[in-house]
Amino acid sequence: MRQRAHGGNLAWAAALAGCPPDAILDFSASISPLGPPKSTIAAITSQLGNLCHYPDPDYSDLRAALGHFHQLPPEWILPGNGSAELLTLVGRDLSQLATTILVTPAFGDYYRTLAAYEAKVLELPLVLSSGVPSDELGNFLGTHEFSLNPEVGLLLNNPHNPTGKLFFQDSICPYLEKLALVVVDEAFMDFLPPDEEQSLISLVQEYENLVILRSLTKFYSLPGLRLGYAIAHPQRLSKWQQWRDPWPVNNLAAAAAIAAIEDQEFQQQSWQWLPSAREQLFQGLAALPGLRPEHSAANYLLVESQLSTSWLQQQLLQQHQILIRDCLSFKELGDRYFRVAVRSEAENQRLLVALRSVLTS
Repeated sequence: MRQRAHGGNLAWAAALAGCPPDAILDFSASISPLGPPKSTIAAITSQLGNLCHYPDPDYSDLRAALGHFHQLPPEWILPGNGSAELLTLVGRDLSQLATTILVTPAFGDYYRTLAAYEAKVLELPLVLSSGVPSDELGNFLGTHEFSLNPEVGLLLNNPHNPTGKLFFQDSICPYLEKLALVVVDEAFMDFLPPDEEQSLISLVQEYENLVILRSLTKFYSLPGLRLGYAIAHPQRLSKWQQWRDPWPVNNLAAAAAIAAIEDQEFQQQSWQWLPSAREQLFQGLAALPGLRPEHSAANYLLVESQLSTSWLQQQLLQQHQILIRDCLSFKELGDRYFRVAVRSEAENQRLLVALRSVLTS
């Protein structure tokens, strides 16, 4: 069985480790260990009787709830079958431009959607650690004359995956005036509390060329339901609706999403859990021989290793039934880096103990 580019392939990991999939401690997928919220489970259960009915094709209740959550009219929001489906629609729009700026290393699905529509891509590499500060994206892009071309698009995730860098809102805003289309994938933005996040959602009504992608997968630990949403001008979203299949979001996912975004207790619990757990994991990794973690604003850490990370991954699976994410799908990183999710402090400690055992054996 072949390892896939995404994390969370427990069937592949279990086959390599020689154990059942549920015995694997998964650090490869950046999913919150606190969820799914009880409120979403209750909402799913309450909707089981509606499996005999088609979903509302307009998703009126879901769009209204998301609109209330983000203080936007519902027509500015389009739910999708995970942000991956919406990213495919983004790729079709970007393919109409002269080129798309892609900050690398980049999420593999960006390459998939851009290649599907034969979009022209211009890759700009971030420098890790001592390189470009997280709040200077404007200076980073501004050194390139093509960034002033109105026929150019920008596809960026914030916080950045896999580095965890957080780009400040003010550093992205100037490009809304200069570029034809700016797409910001904020799949991990909700891990930052409201007073720290750098979301561009508040600007979407001012700029027709701004598209925001959001996911409920990571923060609410619902990857199996496949639910994300786009925030953009209603004309763009209406065009996208004509391109895609009907009923992309099922009744259970729609109900779970409404419950999730209304669960303020779960949100507060998550914002309280992450900073200390992430710092514990960062300090523990930094103390291990041959490892150098990157600082992160998200729920994962990118780690440089002096040893082959494919070898580390194999040893952790076979000896400790722990799965880390190799970075072979990020061509700029290759076998020198791995990424780990931030989990509970007990689980983080189990990973640190296992890594020390492998590294010192």
